[in-house]
Amino acid sequence: MNSAEADFRAAAADRILVFDGGYGTSIQKYGLTEEDYRGDLQLAKDQKGNNDLLCLTRPDVIGAIHTAYLDAGADMIETNTFSSTRIAMADYGCEHLVHEINIAAARLAREACDAATAGDGRRRYVTGSIGPTNKTLSLSPDVNDPGFREVTFDEMKATYREQCDALIEGGVDFLLVETCFDTLNAKAAGLAAREAAAASGRDVPLMMSFTITDMSGRNLSGHTVTAFWYALRHLKPLTIGINCAFGADKMRPYLSELAKDCDALILAYPNAGLPNELGQYDELPERTADLIREWVGEGLVNMVGGCCGTTPAHIAAIAKMVAGMPPRNVPPISVRTRLAGLEPFTMAA
Repeated sequence: MNSAEADFRAAAADRILVFDGGYGTSIQKYGLTEEDYRGDLQLAKDQKGNNDLLCLTRPDVIGAIHTAYLDAGADMIETNTFSSTRIAMADYGCEHLVHEINIAAARLAREACDAATAGDGRRRYVTGSIGPTNKTLSLSPDVNDPGFREVTFDEMKATYREQCDALIEGGVDFLLVETCFDTLNAKAAGLAAREAAAASGRDVPLMMSFTITDMSGRNLSGHTVTAFWYALRHLKPLTIGINCAFGADKMRPYLSELAKDCDALILAYPNAGLPNELGQYDELPERTADLIREWVGEGLVNMVGGCCGTTPAHIAAIAKMVAGMPPRNVPPISVRTRLAGLEPFTMAA
């Protein structure tokens, strides 16, 4: 266990930790032009909306957003790399920039965290954001050919491995495989993260987060949050959780289900409610914090933050609300887990 993990676990045993919020929402407020996104780079495609590229072309914007979340009370911030894989960057013709973007993003977040820690002595953490890509391993994109896949498992894992290698080189403390709509994609990413950490010679803990696609509580590949946990538990994630999809009110029952048997720390970061007819999020910071208070009261979480539509103001309201509140007690391995064969099961003498 490295010092970052040891310190993180000690802090999580003492209090509820605070994650950051959405980046797309904050970036939109800058009103950036295509020229801002492109910078001096010679690229054939329009780059408007390629938020991850801003780590190279407008690092001042990304650095300011990191600092705003840290000032709001975040203990951990993520890198601005949700789409920084070759598969996702192909939409913008930026596959050749993947390594550079991830390193730059990690260093920007590291610099912001180190500055915050130097200011008050409280350790902050950087987690590398690893998004799901726009391809799926579990489902065919062709309704006439159910067995067809646009990418193989090994290709997906190699894509994630490139990102993980660069994030680790850039200095992240943890790797976060987030918004997992396909459990097989998540497995490829998790394996890539483990391999990258081993190759680096550093202990870089893994974090994972599930996203629900409808009110049945399943992701796109058909798994419930409990099935997701059992499918990925062998990767020994430091945290497991739920993000995106819903607001805090609709996320609560699924968190409750996960909290029953999960013997890892739980991280949850909801959207600011559901978007309105214009695709905008109207939920006010205090409302988001009040809804998350219900999770805290039921002992469901160890770390909370925000996803789509949330801002530094939302994180400040959440940080204020959780201050002094007890974290979830991580249960011992359940009998059900042992009987499932996921842990050695021994009978008492």
